[in-house]
This record gives sequence, C-alpha cells and structure tokens, in this order.
Amino acid sequence: MIHRHMAEALKSPLLVRLSERVVLARFESMKIYSALAAVRGLLERGTIRPGHTLVDSSSGIYAYALALACHRYGTRCHIVASTTVDTTTLAQLEILGATVEQVAPSEDLKLDQKLRVARVKEILAERPDAHWMRQYHDRIHCAGYHEIAGKLAAALPAGRPLTVVGGVGSGASTGGLAERLRDRLADVRLVGVQPFGSVTFGSEDHHDPEAIIAGIGSSIPFDNVRHDLYDTVHWLDFTHAMAGTVALLREHAVFAGLSTGAAHLVARWEARREPGRLHLVIGADTGHRYVPRVFARHKEAPDPAGLRPTEIGSLAELAMPWSVMAWDRATYDHGHDQDHDHEKDHEKERTA
Repeated sequence: MIHRHMAEALKSPLLVRLSERVVLARFESMKIYSALAAVRGLLERGTIRPGHTLVDSSSGIYAYALALACHRYGTRCHIVASTTVDTTTLAQLEILGATVEQVAPSEDLKLDQKLRVARVKEILAERPDAHWMRQYHDRIHCAGYHEIAGKLAAALPAGRPLTVVGGVGSGASTGGLAERLRDRLADVRLVGVQPFGSVTFGSEDHHDPEAIIAGIGSSIPFDNVRHDLYDTVHWLDFTHAMAGTVALLREHAVFAGLSTGAAHLVARWEARREPGRLHLVIGADTGHRYVPRVFARHKEAPDPAGLRPTEIGSLAELAMPWSVMAWDRATYDHGHDQDHDHEKDHEKERTA
C-alpha cells in the first residue's frame, strides 16, 4: 500500500509474539491513530477548518502525533510542552510546523502539568480562533482506538480469551481498545498499569523519586478514564518499569518506551497466572527518549524473573514498589480537583 502521508504509514502497530501467551502491539507512536481520527472528525463536523490552530499540552507522544495530524490535514499546531520533552522531539515538532513552548522547569510533575494547563487557558484567551484539543477529556480521542481495535481483533487468534495490558494514561487508548474489543470478542479483560503518584487510581500519596513514566499516570483527574472498564490495576515504580523495558530489548530485541516495559513486566506475571488467555501488551512508543535515564543504565535493571507484586485488597494497602489489585470494573471518585473543574468550566464557556 502506498500511503498519502507519513502519519498514515506510521500509525499502525507491528504485532510481535513474545511468548505463547503474550503478543506485543508495538506502535511507532500510538497516539498518531488518535490524533488523526480526532482532527479528521473535527474537520468533518465543521468544528475546525484548515488553517485553524489546534492547541494542547503534552509530555511528548501526543505532541508529535498532533503535529503530524495537523501537517496531514493543513491545520496549525501549538504545543505547551512538558519539561520532559526531549530535544529530538522538540526539533521534529518545530520542523513539522508546530510552535512549541515549554513551561518553566520543575522537578514536580504535578506542578509541571498544572502549569501547562494554566498556559493553555492563557493562549485560548489570547487567540479566540484556537481550538483546545483536550486530549484528556474529549471522547473524540477514543475514535482512533475504536478503529484499531477492529483490526487487532481480526489479526489475533479467534476464540481465545484476551487480556489487554497497557498504561492507563489519558484513558483513551486502553479504554477505547477495550470498549470496541468487547463488542467484537466474547471474553476481554483489561489490565491497567499506573505509576505511583498518579491520582487516576488513587496512588497520589506514594512518591517515587525517579518516576518519569510519562503518559501512563496523571496529577489531575482525566474525564476520558473510565474506571469501570478495568478488571485489574498494577502500580509499578521506576525500577520495575526499567526492568521490564530492558528485558524487552534484551530478550526480544524490541526497543520500546518505559510504559511498554512496565506493561511487559505486568503481562509476564498475568500470563503465568492465566495461562489459557492471550495477553496483548500495548507498546505506545519507541525507546529513544528514554536512552539517558533507562537504557544507558541497563546494568542497574533487576532481573524481572525475580520480581513479584504485592497483592492487595484495597487502596489502603497500596505499597511500593509493585502492587496489584482486582479492580473488578468498579467506578471511582477521586474527589474534585480545582484545576480540573476550572478547565471544564472554561470549555463550557467556549462551547456555549
């Protein structure tokens, strides 16, 4: 197939069998699917037009995906970037035509995220023609994952119970995949992976000093996270995620990011407990931005064969470095976040 644009060529995952019970869906950059579908949908609805500026904040993966989608469909792109965005990504964004600004450096990821949201609001006030993509809260970002779910269902062995394992992040990816896969397959479990310190599944009181698992946790609530889709949740610290990431390259020659490594470690453990199920690991991106902090330190990575989670029955028992709990598709009220509420109010004003 000859593609019309590089984004179309990059969006589809490669399926790699890691074992009899585990298959990896390895994306070049997973959010390309989401961004392409979202921008296309907004254009079709008339919400935006070619030449409009699309704005959002990002820790890296989504910024690249949105810049590609804007390049593909002829819209402008402005990114409020996290301090974790590396120089390679920044250079690509700028060459693709996106304008990029980074918030002030901060060792506190929660402060970093809040600063980015605040800056987006300032930009919207300054530029009324700009459209806020709201990747964390607008359900349009699930559309691309619904599309890829159909292709994955057709490619995977028929009739075998399936467990999807991946980072929770904004909720659109693993949640969107599970929603559509459950429409097509009889037995689909969803296992979510979280870093300690994320509010999404209640680990905000646990501090991991090395946590850089960008894209799978959050310091603010996300509307796109549907807690009632998840059967099991795992919380991992940086060292365990690094162990899974290094092992993935060492054992399977797969160079992938830290969230993929965390999901890989979780899937190994889940597959031993449920040998009759096929486990699909969602590999969100490549490992390039993790070279200094992860791959260059590969000798420090523990052997994953000796790692086991603490099985807990409630969030009160949550403990580092690795915990697992049956979530059983329960809802979750993580309380009200002031910045999140202000963000929702602002969007209501814009769409009124």
